[in-house]
Amino acid sequence: MRPPSFLTRLVGSALGHRSLHRQLLLWLLLPQLVLWMAAAFVTYNVAERYASRGIDASLLQATRSLARQVKPVSDGLFIDFPRAAQDIIEADPDDRVYYMVSTPPGKFILGNKQLPLPPGAEAPRLGEPVFYDATLDKVRIRLAALFLPIGSKGPDGRVGEKGSNEVLLVQIARSQASRDELAKSILLDTVLPLSALIALMTMIVWAGIRAGLAPLARLRALVEDRAPNDLAPLELEAAPQEVRALARALNALLAAVQESVAGQRRFISNAAHQLRTPLAGLKSQTEIALQSNHDPALAARLERVHEGAVRSAHLVNQLLTLTRAEPEAAGALPRTCVDLRALVVALVAECVPRALAAGIDLGIEDPLPSAESVRVMGAELLLREAVFNLVDNAIRYAGRGAEVTVSVRAESGRALVEVADNGPGLNAEQREAVFGRFVRATHEGTGCGLGLAIVREIAERHRGRITLEPNPPQGLRARFELPLQP
Repeated sequence: MRPPSFLTRLVGSALGHRSLHRQLLLWLLLPQLVLWMAAAFVTYNVAERYASRGIDASLLQATRSLARQVKPVSDGLFIDFPRAAQDIIEADPDDRVYYMVSTPPGKFILGNKQLPLPPGAEAPRLGEPVFYDATLDKVRIRLAALFLPIGSKGPDGRVGEKGSNEVLLVQIARSQASRDELAKSILLDTVLPLSALIALMTMIVWAGIRAGLAPLARLRALVEDRAPNDLAPLELEAAPQEVRALARALNALLAAVQESVAGQRRFISNAAHQLRTPLAGLKSQTEIALQSNHDPALAARLERVHEGAVRSAHLVNQLLTLTRAEPEAAGALPRTCVDLRALVVALVAECVPRALAAGIDLGIEDPLPSAESVRVMGAELLLREAVFNLVDNAIRYAGRGAEVTVSVRAESGRALVEVADNGPGLNAEQREAVFGRFVRATHEGTGCGLGLAIVREIAERHRGRITLEPNPPQGLRARFELPLQP
């Protein structure tokens, strides 16, 4: 098999980087352009041929009229060609007319002696006009020639032996400027409407291609507007067969991916459930051992075992929470109208003992009147988990002696929960990276790198968002936004 040529590769590369809309438009317009050029060429030739016929007819009429003015007499020829008739023939300076009357060979009688002889002048056919093209003084001309008998002629219509009779040659010539001008006028009168029709057809083709490819645009919009973890099937039942086939193929792929992801979720959930009981038992046993042990070396080892059990238990709980925040599990949870202000106040109160144990000054800033509420629509369990993770992160990473302030308010149709601290904070790159799963910006603390990933999942499930901002002069501010329930 031969490798593709350079032109093939070039065209393929050009088409590969062009949109389908442009490719279809190009392949539909190219034949129209070729047909337009072919039509213009044929039209010009037809116009030129018909213009030549008209000019030939006028030249023949003029030739016969001029021939009638030459009459044989007993001692020669009588030419009745008044000056007025000559002025009429030569009246148009832009369209020169030439004439000549002669008796070949070489006997000039009247007119312009430079006109060339017609083809076949050696054996002319009498009374039959001859039309031909020639050049005179660098001007292209069209000529009509008519041979008329003066003497006798043979039975075959040809002139007899030389000298036995005489032939009168009448020639009328006209420049081809008028023919070319007429052909161009016919071409313009034909091509301009044809060009308008081509332009109209181009617009119709463009509109048809746009309408035909609209299902692809809708399919693209359906895919682009989806969250990365939204694996629900695409719906394009009203689309053409080809697009429906593409949608079915994508749905089959999404179903396979969804099944694989669901299997992973089930494994994580089952594993987490299976690990919770032994980890809780391990924590209890290490706590009892630490209380009853009096050996400092053994106590240090037990303390590390206890910390590992606590961290593992926290990781298992986070994995279970992350599984509940996934689209399928979150969709199964009941959605109710939640008073976000009351939820935050109760949650901060629960977290105060943990904050005191970690040396953190945890408080709530409540700018709202006591009777006012901030209501959102969502799953209360997930919303509570999201706010808890934000407060828990601040307690874990702000550092001993830091201050953590939680506030909740309604702002521009959005419910806003802010958790601000004056800890070490994060740089711009870290503020985006920490939303990944199992990503930690520091090795300090006992976190597992899932808290902010869980918050983002919950925010997306509730059409909200979570952002991290600097908290001047030092620290970090987490903003958890949700649509406000009217």
